Amino acid sequence: MTERQERVAWQVVETRDIYDNPWISVAEHDVIDPNGNPGLYGVVRIKALAVGVLPVDDEGMTWLVGQHRFPRDYYSWELPEGGGSLDDPQGSAERELLEETGLKAGGWQEFLRMDLSNAITDEQAIGFIAWDLEEGAAKPEACERLEVRHVPVRDAVEMALNGEIVDAFAQSMLLKADALARRGMLPAGLARHFI
Repeated sequence: MTERQERVAWQVVETRDIYDNPWISVAEHDVIDPNGNPGLYGVVRIKALAVGVLPVDDEGMTWLVGQHRFPRDYYSWELPEGGGSLDDPQGSAERELLEETGLKAGGWQEFLRMDLSNAITDEQAIGFIAWDLEEGAAKPEACERLEVRHVPVRDAVEMALNGEIVDAFAQSMLLKADALARRGMLPAGLARHFI
């Protein structure tokens, strides 16, 4: 089998938009799969970029945000996260950090790009690590009822490993930051808080 045969893409025969609101749309596609079989494929299109922040202070502490998540009806501990602009990911991350925790950061670095649930959505996520933090008052959105915890970043990594944090984006940020710290690939002074 040639490389071209191995990478045959899905073929779209017809597309119908079946749902739309300010946050998402759903398209249904009549397709031919890579093996030549006809089928039906639904795709949820997300109208914002997912942005997340791993804030780390000088003492190696981070902030977790707790909130009830409607789709699965459970309480979730996460890093500061939300929807953002495709044109200004860092500005969106700065806004989310301020809204959810009251923090402003002097240092920022993008350290994670990922697709979330890429079999059914086109949602993309960008994660930032933030440091040189200044505390202020949180400004959550009117629909949010948030609880904020200030914990050692090592404890947050353990929470991701033991299942206390189940949010995929938060887990990915914590575990990637931990791996980068062990390789000496985080901004100066941050790695010591993970190891």
